[in-house]
Amino acid sequence: MLLLGLALPLTRAQTREEKPAPAAAYFVQPEAVDWKALLPAPPAPGSIAALGDLEAVLQVQAARTPADVAWAKLIEQDKVFADYGDVLGPWFEEKSLPVLANFLSQVTADAWLVSNRMKNLYPRLRPPAVEPTVQPCVKIPKSNSYPSGHSLRAFVWAAVLGDVFPDRQADLFTRAHRVAWGRVIGGVHFPSDVAGGRVAAQAIVAELRKSPAYRAEVEQCRAEVAPFLLKKAA
Repeated sequence: MLLLGLALPLTRAQTREEKPAPAAAYFVQPEAVDWKALLPAPPAPGSIAALGDLEAVLQVQAARTPADVAWAKLIEQDKVFADYGDVLGPWFEEKSLPVLANFLSQVTADAWLVSNRMKNLYPRLRPPAVEPTVQPCVKIPKSNSYPSGHSLRAFVWAAVLGDVFPDRQADLFTRAHRVAWGRVIGGVHFPSDVAGGRVAAQAIVAELRKSPAYRAEVEQCRAEVAPFLLKKAA
């Protein structure tokens, strides 16, 4: 297994989207893509699109239930095993899958490198800074709002896990959409922030899949999870 550095722990809660970037990339070089050309600017303040974004946040807030709040708080932690555990099964645990856990840490490190770079391109304020009646139910990150880092990572994780578990791709992406929308429910992102995160994730995944090292890691992870899948099927 490739060990290019210390894997970032996935057990520590991450409630801000300004995590210090790792010193070097594992599979995706941040300069590999012209991110500004890839991702259009967010809606301009005061535009019809921006007003629609804000209206969506306010309407979601008005309809927010205790279950919605609990979901927003869960996905705020930004943990891949927590976000996707009940999709893949109770055996999908970090302690049981060290090869996969390390691989996901490496992929997550690359996603953070890109996310930090992209957030610096567009200094968009978060919903509570735009409209004081927005009342988040999660902590307000100090970073720029666009694109959503949680959404970016959710879609990267769904794609990577889909490469390891090809028969679960549809379920994984259904979960990624729900995770991403949880940031709107939480009141700390606009819908277009979430869409921007998804666009960025697609580009990251395209770069990941070009890497022979990435493809080799996927095969090692498939070998690690195979006994669990066989036991489940028995």
